[in-house]
Amino acid sequence: MTVIKQDDLIQSVADALQYISYYHPLDFIQAVNEAYEREQSQAAKDAMAQILINSRLCAEGQRPICQDTGIVTVFMKIGMNVQWDASLSVTDMVNEGVRRAYLHPDNVLRASILADPAGARRNTKDNTPAVIHMEVVAGDTVDITVAAKGGGSENKAKLVMLNPSDSIVDWVVKTVPTMGAGWCPPGMLGIGIGGTAEKAAVLAKEALMDPIDIHELRACGPQNRIEELRLEIMDKVNALGIGAQGLGGLTTVLDIKIKDFPTHAASLPVAMIPNCAATRHAHFVLDGSGPAHLTPPKLEDWPQITWDAGPTSRRVNLDTVTPEEVATWKPGETLLLNGTMLTGRDAAHKRMVEMFARGESLPEGVDLKGKFIYYVGPVDAVRDEVIGPAGPTTATRMDKFTETILAKTGLLGMIGKAERGQAGIDAIQKHKAVYLMAVGGAAYLVSKAIREAKIVAFHDLGMEAIHEFVVEDMPVTVAVDVNGTSVHRTGPAEWQAKIAAAQPITVK
Repeated sequence: MTVIKQDDLIQSVADALQYISYYHPLDFIQAVNEAYEREQSQAAKDAMAQILINSRLCAEGQRPICQDTGIVTVFMKIGMNVQWDASLSVTDMVNEGVRRAYLHPDNVLRASILADPAGARRNTKDNTPAVIHMEVVAGDTVDITVAAKGGGSENKAKLVMLNPSDSIVDWVVKTVPTMGAGWCPPGMLGIGIGGTAEKAAVLAKEALMDPIDIHELRACGPQNRIEELRLEIMDKVNALGIGAQGLGGLTTVLDIKIKDFPTHAASLPVAMIPNCAATRHAHFVLDGSGPAHLTPPKLEDWPQITWDAGPTSRRVNLDTVTPEEVATWKPGETLLLNGTMLTGRDAAHKRMVEMFARGESLPEGVDLKGKFIYYVGPVDAVRDEVIGPAGPTTATRMDKFTETILAKTGLLGMIGKAERGQAGIDAIQKHKAVYLMAVGGAAYLVSKAIREAKIVAFHDLGMEAIHEFVVEDMPVTVAVDVNGTSVHRTGPAEWQAKIAAAQPITVK
């Protein structure tokens, strides 16, 4: 009988979470690099270059790949012959591991978990509790997979109860465009089929823990219906032309992972969960010999890729920029931002709008007139950093606030990731503002452009407080211009047409 010690489980979970915060799975890096090499859309190619460079920088500096260090999900298969040498429950041991990982002084991870989700939404301060799935199985080991799932991709999860005669492929192809780009493609789609509604969702999440192997499957050919579905869905989703970061291109998904389970004769539950460009998961086994050890990858395993904004990029001084200058910016144009910007995301926007409704002025230090606001919740700095990883959050969540903020403050522009919805675009066009897109999944790279940082308002909101950043050559793309033209609409439409003309999808 195997004895698993309490400290071994706690330390293993903590070490694994630190590990995945800065090391991408190598199969993912190789898949992104292959997509980068064959990509023909320059905008998508540039985005993937930034993702790959960011990944290498994180591996070197051992700092988070993304500022959203995720909600922790743990899958545990506990052998029936295991005995625990522990005073804590298995759940409490896992959560203690999460706590230690997220509070590690050398690599502080962002605490994003809020208790009382339908009420006060108070930050738990240590990213606990984790979502834990436990299964008792034959054997004398504990098999564990840990993952850290960002909110931007998790929010795009879909669940449907299809009729048994309905097409799963048709539903996926119809549904993926409705997910927008907030899940930071290129990534994977995990699909769960069968069981009940909740079982399908767990299957979809668990499927994302498997390595990328679609190229091997394509080479040897499908052996069953699930493998046929993987190839058919991948080809048809990529034919949509959504591309990296939703800018239009050849690769939207790197792999399709599917798990299934027997279901009721009247049912066909299907869940779909995307994994983003900050794919983070690790697997280990405890056998009673001590804590698990994860072998670090070698830096030479990363591709040697360089990227610069190119000769056509435009440098912008945020401290002197005018509406007239902003009106000359073209959709898809690359800008290098310099000067002062403020930050603010969901909680800060909600509070500002509530202050306006009460007739109150914004706090001192929050003057948005003629300024730009960056939708970000950064990681705390460590050592000599100005700020920790500080990539963009999904801009569509701010759409409902955009009209009020633009009308009340004279804000000139916004920076985030992914597309804007119609309400956001309408407000941008009405007020002759602009929306700029930074690359999701390149948070550490973005932080290198931030030269100064301080909190200026709403300190109690933690990572959602309003910061003032001074940036130097921060790269962004003009995503919605003053006329309301969105590259997240024009880009995918253009590339969907190009893909269809070049190679119609005829999967058998």
